[in-house]
Amino acid sequence: MLTGMLWALLAGALVSAQNIFNSKVSERAGGAATTALVLGLGFAASLTLGLLSEGGRLFEFRSMEPWYWFSGLLGVGVVTCLVQGIRRLGPTYAVAISLTAQLAFSLLWDAQGWMGLARAAVTPRQAIGVLVIAAGVLVFKFGGSPVRAREREQGRRAGGEEVPAKTS
Repeated sequence: MLTGMLWALLAGALVSAQNIFNSKVSERAGGAATTALVLGLGFAASLTLGLLSEGGRLFEFRSMEPWYWFSGLLGVGVVTCLVQGIRRLGPTYAVAISLTAQLAFSLLWDAQGWMGLARAAVTPRQAIGVLVIAAGVLVFKFGGSPVRAREREQGRRAGGEEVPAKTS
């Protein structure tokens, strides 16, 4: 279990860094070019690592549902949506919403047994956990410092200089 948690933590760190990189690429290259670059480089890296670690076995697909083959197309949506979300909300808020949505939809799919998953009962504790995380995202976004809010209302910082208008 500890090893799984470490892998999940590393994945979270990598996704966070990738989202920031993607956002910076998108500022200069546009959304479609960013998606093509990210997924193209990912394909090249995956193919290279797969050939090095598995050799010819890389292409042995054992009784896989045909619709699983299209999961890579979901990556186009993931990259595109996160790049646009980060552009409009900033990385922290966009990723927080994305992760909350991942957890909520994973819980729904587990509960319904969709996409080939074994149906799992959703406990009240799990549902409350998702709601607490969603509430945390709202507190994070809208629970700013009262001192800064008061300074913004007055149009100046404590030192007297003007406070730039906040854009969200």
